[in-house]
Amino acid sequence: MSLTSNTPRAVLMAALLGAAAVPALAQAAPAKPMAAPLSTASDATDIHSYAKPKIARVTHVDLDLTADFTGRKMVGTAALDLKLAPGAKEVVLDSKGLVVKSITNAKGQPLEWTLGAADPHLGAPLTVTLNGAKRIVIAYESAPDGAALQWLSPSQTAGKAKPYLFSQGEAILNRTWIPTQDSPGVRQTWTARIVAPEGLKAVMSAEQLTPDGEPVAGGRAYRFRMDKPVAPYLIAIAIGDLTFQPLGQRTGVYTEPSVMKATAWELADVEKMVEAAEKLYGPYRWGRYDLLVLPPSFPFGGMENPRLTFATPTIIAGDRSLVSLVAHELAHSWSGNLVTNATWADFWLNEGFTVYFENRIMESLYGKDTAAMLADLGWTDLHRAIDEAGGPTGPDTRLHIDLTGRDPDDGMTDIPYEKGAAFLRTIEKEVGRERWDAYLRGYFDRHAFQPQTAEGFIADLRTHLFKGDKALERKIDVQGWVYQPGLPENAVHVQSKAFEAVDAQAKAFAAGGAAPLDAWKAWSTAERVRFVGSLPRQLSAERLAAADTAFGLSAQGNSEIRFAWLQLAVANRYEPAVPSLEQFLTGQGRRKFVAPLFVSLWGQGDWGQSIARRIYAQSRPLYHAVTRETVDKTVK
Repeated sequence: MSLTSNTPRAVLMAALLGAAAVPALAQAAPAKPMAAPLSTASDATDIHSYAKPKIARVTHVDLDLTADFTGRKMVGTAALDLKLAPGAKEVVLDSKGLVVKSITNAKGQPLEWTLGAADPHLGAPLTVTLNGAKRIVIAYESAPDGAALQWLSPSQTAGKAKPYLFSQGEAILNRTWIPTQDSPGVRQTWTARIVAPEGLKAVMSAEQLTPDGEPVAGGRAYRFRMDKPVAPYLIAIAIGDLTFQPLGQRTGVYTEPSVMKATAWELADVEKMVEAAEKLYGPYRWGRYDLLVLPPSFPFGGMENPRLTFATPTIIAGDRSLVSLVAHELAHSWSGNLVTNATWADFWLNEGFTVYFENRIMESLYGKDTAAMLADLGWTDLHRAIDEAGGPTGPDTRLHIDLTGRDPDDGMTDIPYEKGAAFLRTIEKEVGRERWDAYLRGYFDRHAFQPQTAEGFIADLRTHLFKGDKALERKIDVQGWVYQPGLPENAVHVQSKAFEAVDAQAKAFAAGGAAPLDAWKAWSTAERVRFVGSLPRQLSAERLAAADTAFGLSAQGNSEIRFAWLQLAVANRYEPAVPSLEQFLTGQGRRKFVAPLFVSLWGQGDWGQSIARRIYAQSRPLYHAVTRETVDKTVK
């Protein structure tokens, strides 16, 4: 997943990519489940799931659902194949807000079931008495306010003519539309038959078996198949007025017809990124690699759903300046999708590895200077995140985090992303890049399609990298990196020489110097974000106006630069920027931008709070539940 924290990251993470068109097959043949073991590590118990997978676990899911746009719900069945321990009499599933109508075995015979007490974060356990069944069929419907699904009116789309639906499953939201064991450690294969209204196209994070759909009562049926076991949060769907354009032999983009030309032009380098990633850490194992660029309310930069990564339109800047962000979601095809954190306590195993891998892709394609700038921006973000987490002794600055009694969303800060990446860079420095790359490639091979924990990763390091070298392990301080708060002293800080000149220009301009127009024109997005971010948080109205006029900051089409500018403007209560702020907050719902701006406004007392309340009254209905729930904590 692309970064969702409260900090700007310029060019780096915003992400894309995923699934799509393949030759049509007659219909979805049942996927034969590919074996996916549970982690046997002592730290593999998932406190965010009611499931008891060692007793009874889901191995495969068959969905047969109709999208009811009028009722704003998915209606149909989920058939689950189970692997049972000897003597298992029941299976426990995760659900949240689901209306269960009936549960039967494969022969249609009713099974007893109970829905337990609901927890605000986890939902309620759905317990089914099996009576010997190894396959159960659940007839149900999702609730209109199910957090994973956002139903958009035509006015919320680019084309303004047809409705739209998309899902966001990470971390534990898919239980609001799929009754299964919603734990990243319980990998599942799946198929789906989705009935969408006529004139709308369904896409999912799986192989498309009927790209054009099949005519049925009520619309068209689209069939999908994922024959590789994936974490259930990676099951994703979108339905809308969608068209497709290839970008390469195995890459392409879906989006609305009215924005396709600009979108496809922006994403021209996707195929090159896949090739660069494969040269680093081995073959891409998911078939196609397409992306879906969504309407503006999508809450993240990108979500790495296999074969079909969902992406925010805020990356479409018109100058290809933000498309390097695709490297993050692409890297997830290895770190996160191929090898997945078994629990949300080890989110860093997904995101820290991915930030590191992303930067290596960027270095391969665009050179060391570009990669250094991105890593340096990440270092700044990391220190800001440590401060926000209570300083270097704050418990949430650990990589292996304690989320007991908390929503896993609470752990999705810059810490797992940037501290995780710094940890891997530190290992690379000590063992050398050649040895480290060989290890990583082997790591992805050894643990492909399996869950992983901190304990499991450390054991793998000892066996396949350290090989009994206790001195090397102590020098790196593996245990300290993973389990202790703060940032170890040996952390590698990749510094960009280009930023030295940028910082000097920012200092001179803040002191009253002329706007560095020639330099600005030559700078990359990373350098421009660094310049705006380096300006003092307290700046005169005259200097703010000079910057806005010289660089067109309030009218910026580049979302990263616009965000950095608005943060500076709010910090100074700069009234001329308020119209730009309002347009930005009501025109997109990316939590990375939205949440910190509301926090900044709220911190400005009566001035900012009145603006925040007014804007949020307009924008809240437009935001996805993920963004709403975060901003609700700020705007009282």
